[in-house]
Amino acid sequence: MKKNLGKYLLIILPILAAGYMLWPTFNFYRLDKERALVAGDSAALEQWERSYGEAYQAARNGRLKLGLDLRGGMYVTLEVDVLRMIEESADQSSIDDAFRDVISKTRAETNNTDLDVLDTFLKNFRATNRSLLQYFTVTNAADPTDESVIAKLRRDVDGAVDQALQVIKQRINKYEVSEANIQKQGARRILIEMPDVKDEKEIRTLLQTTARLEFKRVLMNRELLRTFMTIDAVLKGHVPDEAKAVDTSAVKDSTATAKDSSAIAKADSARQGDSAKVDTSKKTPTDPYAGLPEEEARRRYRADYPFTSMIQSTIIVNERAQPFSFVGVKPEDFPENAQYRFIIDEKLLPRVLSILERPDIRKIMPVDLDIVVGAKTDDFFAKQGAKVYDVYGVAKEPELTGDAVVEAFPSFDQAANQPVVLMEMNAEGAEKWAQITGANIGKRIAIVLDGRVHSAPNVQNKIPNGSSQITGMANAEEANLLAVVLKAGALKAPVKIIEERVVGPSLGEDSIRRGVTTSVISFAIVILFMLAYYALGGGVADVALLMNVLLVVAALAAFGGTLTLPGIAGIILSVAMAVDANILVFERIREEMAAGRTLKAAVEQGYAKAMSAIIDSNITHILSSIVLIYLGTGPVKGFALTLIIGVVMTLFTAVLVTRAIFEIIIAGGATTFNFGQKKA
Repeated sequence: MKKNLGKYLLIILPILAAGYMLWPTFNFYRLDKERALVAGDSAALEQWERSYGEAYQAARNGRLKLGLDLRGGMYVTLEVDVLRMIEESADQSSIDDAFRDVISKTRAETNNTDLDVLDTFLKNFRATNRSLLQYFTVTNAADPTDESVIAKLRRDVDGAVDQALQVIKQRINKYEVSEANIQKQGARRILIEMPDVKDEKEIRTLLQTTARLEFKRVLMNRELLRTFMTIDAVLKGHVPDEAKAVDTSAVKDSTATAKDSSAIAKADSARQGDSAKVDTSKKTPTDPYAGLPEEEARRRYRADYPFTSMIQSTIIVNERAQPFSFVGVKPEDFPENAQYRFIIDEKLLPRVLSILERPDIRKIMPVDLDIVVGAKTDDFFAKQGAKVYDVYGVAKEPELTGDAVVEAFPSFDQAANQPVVLMEMNAEGAEKWAQITGANIGKRIAIVLDGRVHSAPNVQNKIPNGSSQITGMANAEEANLLAVVLKAGALKAPVKIIEERVVGPSLGEDSIRRGVTTSVISFAIVILFMLAYYALGGGVADVALLMNVLLVVAALAAFGGTLTLPGIAGIILSVAMAVDANILVFERIREEMAAGRTLKAAVEQGYAKAMSAIIDSNITHILSSIVLIYLGTGPVKGFALTLIIGVVMTLFTAVLVTRAIFEIIIAGGATTFNFGQKKA
């Protein structure tokens, strides 16, 4: 036994590893069924989430994912119309028939191709023997030339797809499409895969709507606190008078604050510095949750404050922060002009956004105030393992829109040693921007794209010429992202849907059923053939075959792969390849046994002589699969990836595992073994 321990481990350990890698998949579908049973009861669902939420999310992240052809959903391929952007970047009063002819010719040449649109446009334009300066202007060049126009157009074209990608990602995330896959494809296309989409028409509208960039005043004041309290009252079924605050009887520093919020509060305090006690109340009422068990206190707190209990609130005085709750306080208990900060955990974001969109909540919102959420998580908290979003109060009407922005690009301030974003505005925008910045020195202006705040910088001084420098970015990547966002209102590069496919859930279920049926039938035929033709040797090959399939599926789950119909085809093909390897070995073994060799010698020679043919055939498959991965698209890549994994597992199971089984049998004293009919 000890002598063969390594061989036993070679067989057993991969099976245990496969079980470990597939456990999240099994656990997810088990928990998902349980969750579906309580989904209709909000109280039961909340209790279930507290008990199993983390396990459910962990299993969801680690499970074997199903492709849209098996799961149901929507495929969309978008194309960014950069030629339209080039056309609209030109001075509209200068456009003539010659320019329109160049645009038409360029569109005809680049339509449904991967040709570089700008290069094609410039080639056609040069044929007119005209200067680009007749049609385009460069605002930040002292001595503009055709080369400076080309450089600006190149920056705009290169940024157009990034801009569209960023806007679409934000919209899809806002729509809460789970596990959406959004990626660039080629020079100017974007591929989107959205599982479980229920309303295809709404998604089409969502993808093709023009981005809306706005500059709004940040209003983190007493009116925002009053609105938070009013939302609490509405969610509890009470609609107070607009002029009144929600009057409760409780203590300011409630011990019922959620555990996660407390951790976030400590981190925020550490960020701002240790704070002295900030008195935000004028009286000290009794704690309504005193003496209650911790779990009951939290439950009561969430019931009494359904909205503000999800928000971690901080007041900043003298650059020091102190967390506070809304228990037992009124808006008048807080200073009007203090610095406030409100953050929510990523897990609570969908619930908060859905509350803010409710008609009854929109109805009680002040006419001059809107509540919006940050577009990205806070970097400081992310480094500590917490994903939180800022909540802002902003003016309902924008001070300025993105139409005024003509240029924005990332740069680096050598003096301050930090990344910055430089922004240029047109003449009309510059005039308004001077008025806005002059009236809001020391205050914050939020940069809002499609209802989400990307940045809220402080106005340091009046900006008279429309040229602004925005600071406060943590790194160059963040600066580049903000520049892309700012150009969302300036670059007129619309997107159009050039391909769309919808797979319904019932069709996905039918695909799964057909795929599983096909796989089972093919496996059964192969297993029966091997048993009939190679007898006990075929039985050993069948064990390795089943192990091969198990390891392929487990590897897909472990590497975060997605199982698709082409992937199932790849698994079936890898099964055939595994059988082919076993057939080569068994035929060699039978030849050696027919020549009078012992079982041990026949097995050794059989594997040795068949090895070169097995390796050659499998390497050929790997090389062809690599070509498919690099040159193919979605389904073809899935097939090729599954095939490569299958080839690797074939070399392991059909060569190493089967040989280990035979060596264990021989070590047990066997001198003969049935590999089927005798060799003639």
